[in-house]
Amino acid sequence: MRAFHLHLVSDATGETVNSIARACVSQFDNVEPNEHLWNLVRTQRQLDVVFDGIKACPGLVMFTLVDEAIRRRLEEFCRELPVPCVSVLDPLISALGTYLGVESQRQPGRQHILNAGYFSRMDAMDFALVHDDGQATWELYEADVVLVGVSRTSKSPTCIYLANRGIKAANVPFVPGCALPPELDQIVRPLIVGLTNDPERLLQIRRNRLRLLNPGVDMTYADPEVVKQEVMDARRYFTRKGWPVIDVSRRSIEETAAEILMLHAQHRASFEAGASRS
Repeated sequence: MRAFHLHLVSDATGETVNSIARACVSQFDNVEPNEHLWNLVRTQRQLDVVFDGIKACPGLVMFTLVDEAIRRRLEEFCRELPVPCVSVLDPLISALGTYLGVESQRQPGRQHILNAGYFSRMDAMDFALVHDDGQATWELYEADVVLVGVSRTSKSPTCIYLANRGIKAANVPFVPGCALPPELDQIVRPLIVGLTNDPERLLQIRRNRLRLLNPGVDMTYADPEVVKQEVMDARRYFTRKGWPVIDVSRRSIEETAAEILMLHAQHRASFEAGASRS
């Protein structure tokens, strides 16, 4: 395992440069970055602090800075040290400017402006929290997406991730012997997705969870035969209802959410086309 220092410098929250850096590093095996995040760097004095950090732990520098004077000084410092220094947004901003025929505003944190999109994401986050784990099912018609799945199929974190993308997502647990809420048969606009998991993997997750709970918990929760039957029953039910099914066994939350977003786009287009014909 090769360890190295990676300095991420941003004039905003640092989310963009952090995400890009991790996406790039993931393409290399046997490397371990020691990340140093320097965010909200907007003055020369703040930049001096960054310089001290880079001097102490020299390594690759990636930045998202729009102030010309600050970025030029950072580039000169890195050239003299010397360490590689990369602006991760320049190629895309340049391409967009050329294509659109307009100049960028070069305003730090512009993507975090409190606009309609921001408040839409906050509404979606509130919705996900209020409608978690089968709560407030009488409002499911307001959802964009409803996730149904057996316990420990990442329903809640997936809903939170979708909410951060502006999608109102609710989730309902599939519990053996318990009827699902009747609202699921009544809603038309929301996309309903069934989540499932490999029984062996699900069993391991549930056993780990049981270790954190009181000994008196129902042990059928992690019984191999019960879990296998539960997954089989859920799959059959989802298929009978005609819901799309996603196996989350070897998927990250991001990958599951990406497929749901694609399904939602297709579902919305189909729904709107049907509404226009009627």
